[in-house]
Amino acid sequence: MNFASDNVTPVCPEIQAAIDAQCQGNAPAYGGDDVSGTLDRAFSELFDHAVAVVPVSTGTAANCISLSTLVSPYGGIVCHHEAHINEDESTAVAHFTGGAKLLPIDGPSAKIEAATLSRYLESRVDRGVHSVTPECVAVTQSTELGGVYSADEIGAIGAVCKQFDKKLFMDGARFANAVAALGCHPADITWKTGVNALSFGGTKNGALAVEAIILFDPALRDKAELARKRSGHLLSKHRYLAAQLATYIDNDLWLKNARTANAAASALSDLLIGQGGEMLLDSQANELFVSLPDKAAQNLRDAGLLFYSWPSLGKNAYRFVTAWNSDTNAINDLKIKLQGS
Repeated sequence: MNFASDNVTPVCPEIQAAIDAQCQGNAPAYGGDDVSGTLDRAFSELFDHAVAVVPVSTGTAANCISLSTLVSPYGGIVCHHEAHINEDESTAVAHFTGGAKLLPIDGPSAKIEAATLSRYLESRVDRGVHSVTPECVAVTQSTELGGVYSADEIGAIGAVCKQFDKKLFMDGARFANAVAALGCHPADITWKTGVNALSFGGTKNGALAVEAIILFDPALRDKAELARKRSGHLLSKHRYLAAQLATYIDNDLWLKNARTANAAASALSDLLIGQGGEMLLDSQANELFVSLPDKAAQNLRDAGLLFYSWPSLGKNAYRFVTAWNSDTNAINDLKIKLQGS
């Protein structure tokens, strides 16, 4: 069982069928096809709000192009120090935005807290051309340490952003897992709480290679599309991205896949605790961070489990990530087998 990442999974059958269906003939390029033309309407219905959808093939592009629509080359982006854009995007944010600077702050479970954010923005000293003015706040839902922002938490951050006249961006590579965990409407943790742009993840949750930039102000579309073209992320055979996204949200496939991953994480948590593990963080989605005795970690590896050590959380810390194809029954069977050994 591979719990190293949710990026290791295959394409889910429904998405593969949608891709295959696009192989039956020619279609206009660069988003001129019929399926691409349905995305704005479909996602507007999903979010109960008029949106512009700009598909790209990587999470880095989705995050950084989104941010480039919200900040100037001279501005700052406040984020958690554990944020993916800070720890795992190399210098892509500065590259795509033309120079905007990340301004990391702390918080539990890789979450920004509204009170901390307010104090940080309040304490900033404007030194004119010598300083960087924060223009945007970036949150990750769910976070890099498995935390999930509630609607109230995002709403409080959104209120601070409004008070200080800052844009709010959400990295939603695992947005589906967060919505599934909260059991809320996607609007409740996005535009209703002040989010201006969202990277809506697909790749980690069953798609081949597609993410959607969701702009809650459709007037930002032109800017995002220009940035997409300039950065080399406009695919000529755009219909293969569009078909995946259309199928992904049709009949709530995105939530079905996420619920499977979250349920598997819950079962896996029970297994790990049964092996002497101690959960290091309160995980509500599909990432688990656990401290394991050396013998228990080796027993799990001997049983065929793949997972990463996570030394930033301690010597015996490990990360496990479940996915859309994780088998809860197999996890429960392994739990019984390990208990009997």
